[in-house]
Amino acid sequence: MSYAGIVVNNEALSMDRIFTYGIPQNLTVSVGQRVKVSFGQGNKRIDGFVMRVTDEAPEGVSRLKEIQSVYPETYFDEEQVAFIEVLREKYLASYLDVIKLLIPRGILSGMKYKTSEKLYFVKEAEGRYDKDQYRSILSYVKANQGKLIKADLSKAGFSVSSVNTLLKHGFLSVMSENEYRYNIEEYEEYKARNLNEEQLHAVEKIKSAPGTYLLHGITGSGKTEVFLELIRQNIEKGYDSIVLLPEISLTPQMIERFKGRFGKDITIFHSRLSDGERYDEWHRVKSGKVKIAIGARSALFLPFQNLRLVVIDEEHESTYKSEMNPKYNAREVAELMMEKQDGQLVLASATPSVESFHRAEKKEIELITLQNRATRSVLPSMEIVDMRDELMSGNRSIFSRTLLEKMKERLERKEQIILFLNRRGFSTFVSCRSCGYVFKCENCDISMTHHRDNSLMCHQCGARKYLPKTCPACQSKYIKQFGTGTEKVEESVRKFFPDARVMRMDRDTTRQKNSYELMYNDFKNNECDILIGTQMISKGLDFKDVTLVGVLAADLSLNMPDYRASEKTFQLITQVAGRAGRGDKPGEVIIQSYSPDNFAITSAQSHDYKGFYRREVEMRQALNNPPFSRLFYLVFTSEKEDLLIKNIQSIGGVLRKHLTKYDNMILLGPSPCIISKIKNNYRWQVLIKGEIHDEAALEIRNLIQQEMKPVYKDIKVSMDLNPNSMM
Repeated sequence: MSYAGIVVNNEALSMDRIFTYGIPQNLTVSVGQRVKVSFGQGNKRIDGFVMRVTDEAPEGVSRLKEIQSVYPETYFDEEQVAFIEVLREKYLASYLDVIKLLIPRGILSGMKYKTSEKLYFVKEAEGRYDKDQYRSILSYVKANQGKLIKADLSKAGFSVSSVNTLLKHGFLSVMSENEYRYNIEEYEEYKARNLNEEQLHAVEKIKSAPGTYLLHGITGSGKTEVFLELIRQNIEKGYDSIVLLPEISLTPQMIERFKGRFGKDITIFHSRLSDGERYDEWHRVKSGKVKIAIGARSALFLPFQNLRLVVIDEEHESTYKSEMNPKYNAREVAELMMEKQDGQLVLASATPSVESFHRAEKKEIELITLQNRATRSVLPSMEIVDMRDELMSGNRSIFSRTLLEKMKERLERKEQIILFLNRRGFSTFVSCRSCGYVFKCENCDISMTHHRDNSLMCHQCGARKYLPKTCPACQSKYIKQFGTGTEKVEESVRKFFPDARVMRMDRDTTRQKNSYELMYNDFKNNECDILIGTQMISKGLDFKDVTLVGVLAADLSLNMPDYRASEKTFQLITQVAGRAGRGDKPGEVIIQSYSPDNFAITSAQSHDYKGFYRREVEMRQALNNPPFSRLFYLVFTSEKEDLLIKNIQSIGGVLRKHLTKYDNMILLGPSPCIISKIKNNYRWQVLIKGEIHDEAALEIRNLIQQEMKPVYKDIKVSMDLNPNSMM
């Protein structure tokens, strides 16, 4: 008998191991197949995935359960099993968590291809069926051979009974066919452009040898043309390529360019696709029908056979780090993949992450710089407006006098404007001016955001309620909204410029499928004068008529409790500023700030990435923050606050004792999280900082899991190495 090592579809922590099953002689089983097995004392039938096949019987086991049935499809191979093991250990995840990255979403719920019964013409009507009612049906089907189903004929006014008669007597036939749910839209040709000297140097350098490259190019320097040329050369060699984007809002423009250059057979893969669309796109890649994928970080795991190039555009963005298990970093995973494939990984950004640029300085990865815009345009001029002076002069508006004047000029000249504010909603919080009561979410420890429809919404759990007319605490009517969100900006713009065509792009206005693409096309086609948005409009978009960008509150990200706050501020300002002046007309940027002398803001004003980097990296080194250390962030949550506090203190003691074996790690906490309750779950945190290698992290994980066994049903633990956020 042969034996199979199987990971079962059970998310319980104790089930995170490989179970051995016998393979019956009537079954052929391969690594990567999905199988049906009986599991547990009740012999419940569940799915599993084959991780290994061997002829060696397991030691000390006299009787084994056998695999009951095998699904025909193979989802991964033996090489990918090794990859699964690496990701499982590196990101402290379970086997099942990692396997789910590699298989089509929905497969475990029984998803299949969507099929339909298509009608085909077989022969002309004859005998007693040679009548007008039959001939007209046959003629219609013949003209639309293989395109119609019965319902289409019914809609066209034909009798279903007559159609069934023709099928019964062989004049028509029906065939079951797959209906593919993927984007095959064609776009206007996007012709190849002559690359300048810098771009040609970048292409030659990257294609010269496998490895990781940091492509640092100012906004508008033509990084996309470098990607397109590298991919063209890859296709000529028969290789596959993946381009990752941080925002779905960037996808329409990138699709337009790539399909305009290479044709419709490109996979688009991101979270806004339905499970059915993702299923079909996954199989399209597996069958070798496409050579290019564009998408979010999950596109990295599509089953390409000859992947040799991965491009991560806007590599500094936090969205490349998963917040769900496994909490992987797409940059790290892509580097592992390309090392194994002898391929190239291109990290591209106008504002590289401090970690990536630090690696380039240490020669761990190769730095390539594009210092000039690819067109004749120049970088926009940038002016900082001190909003404290505006307040002193009596201007309590969202807009400085300078920005209002510039907006008026642009509208008169029929040019476009982008206004950036990284906060959605109408106002940040609502408070009673009589007693100080703040409207907070009942499920979470945060204030609710006021929206223009007079509702209050929690941006953590999604809870919504309408704003009452009186204060719940003191019954006062003196309720006031404080702070500003994108909705309020939109209202103010319409007040100042009633004739302007205004559009708002944030999470609230882009919930519908294809909403990004529709808005993008409207703005591109000059059907809108002013675009207001959050960070989804801050990067990648290329509109030749945008000549003014207003950054309304540059301090928002600066004041976040995050060691990356200065970096995020510099990146956001630089990126959104780069949307201005990309055509023949010069661009201008107005930065409104209450901290105009902060080095992140002044460095962005002068387009000085290296100056910013030097200041920032000095502070990181002084405080031993990444890239000079690693962070291991643990969050413990429970609906039972007393039980949580009791156990977190015990955990803190155990961890403190364990870390005495290391000279280069410190423990911070336990302490309540900044947001101490979300969805009725209380939250406490522990932070470990230092030289945390993968083996040490694995030790800590195993220690925590052991300690939490008695209360695992009541207390959940989230573990994250180098987290994006510690809120």
